[in-house]
Amino acid sequence: MHHDHPNARRPKGPSVLAICLLSPLLLFTVAQAQVEVEFWHAFTGVNAELLEGYVADFNESQDEYQVNPSFRGSYPETMVAAISAFRAGNAPHIVQMFEVGTATMMAAGEAILPVHQLFEQTGVAFDPEIYLPAVRSYYSLPDGRMMSMPFNSSTAVMWINEDAFRDAGLDPEVQLETWDDVRAAATAIVEADAATCGFSMAWPTWTQYEQFSAIHDVPFATRANGFEGLDAELMINSDLHVRHLQTLIDMQADGAFTYGGRDAAGDALFPSGECAILQGSSGLLARVLREAEFDWSVQMLPHYDDVEGAPLNSVIGGASFWVMQAPGRTDEEYTAVANFFNYLARPEVIRDWHLQSGNLPIVFGVFDELQAEGYYDENPGRDIPYEQLTRATPTENSRGFRLGNLPEIRNIIQEEIERAFQGEQGAQQALDTAVERGNAVLRAFERANR
Repeated sequence: MHHDHPNARRPKGPSVLAICLLSPLLLFTVAQAQVEVEFWHAFTGVNAELLEGYVADFNESQDEYQVNPSFRGSYPETMVAAISAFRAGNAPHIVQMFEVGTATMMAAGEAILPVHQLFEQTGVAFDPEIYLPAVRSYYSLPDGRMMSMPFNSSTAVMWINEDAFRDAGLDPEVQLETWDDVRAAATAIVEADAATCGFSMAWPTWTQYEQFSAIHDVPFATRANGFEGLDAELMINSDLHVRHLQTLIDMQADGAFTYGGRDAAGDALFPSGECAILQGSSGLLARVLREAEFDWSVQMLPHYDDVEGAPLNSVIGGASFWVMQAPGRTDEEYTAVANFFNYLARPEVIRDWHLQSGNLPIVFGVFDELQAEGYYDENPGRDIPYEQLTRATPTENSRGFRLGNLPEIRNIIQEEIERAFQGEQGAQQALDTAVERGNAVLRAFERANR
């Protein structure tokens, strides 16, 4: 799929001056030229097709503005590209940034225009209260002012290959509520040769550390996971975190767990049929619908049942849209962005996006409407992400994460747990080292953004 700038191949017409000389009637047309908005995103495959479809619908819905979407690589690549474009004075109007880049973007100062300011400045009406609290609070300041525009919010769920379960003599309808349940099922599946891999995960730090901490109501970091200050310190070497990494190491030794790689690498293991149980994003739905050749279902993430208060709500992942500033940017351009954002917030767009992609219905009313229509009865499991996200009042441990350079910290955690999975170090050592190295990153970010 090509992601060239949509104007790239248009033949160059006569100059504006030439047109003006040709006919005074055309002057009006030239003056009314559309305001163009550059929109950088990180989507590929089905999600890119869907997003670019909404952009095309917006462009066709009015004739003042033209939004030009372009793919800029993975989330970390898009982040790097946006920052260097800002330094060069030609930042895009909008950039899609994954949720762990939130603190970095918030600290970017002049580079960004907070969404609450965008709407105040342009006078375009907008109500942040339409968003679910778990979504809105992630992208807002502690006082509630919204910094970026939510769009693709997912949460982590457990994908179940029902055929593999049946082949192993297991009932796929039975909920794997605890880690003991997951371990027993994964072991039975591998022993019965019902799948080559019993259990794996995508986004290991997100599913096994960030979501895990939220669900068990334990801190991932101090200072309310960074929401209350830049002086946060990691807390993922607690007894519970060490116990969990040890569980995974033991499951690997038994053949029940296969490490699937960093970030999104593990996504492929479920639709291909390789792994019977995968903890990954609810946003994997479009790919599973397209690729999986087996019966599947979705369950909530498991917990350790001797941890008091568990399970709490899961947290969102995905990304939001940030408005960037550049020299010479006009009020009209910002107004165009505000109108485009309002279009994306329409319930019918959010509804379609939820149905097609598996991302959450992030505005109030959409979930209730679909439930009333019987959609979730006809499509069991599609309500699981929403129910899991909203099943508890978020505590400071389950509200989300606001840590500087979290993408870099994720890589550190992944490096250290990989060394543990390779037998080079124990669980405690791996997480002690991850905390020590991660805290160095946090201190550097704090110094740079005091």
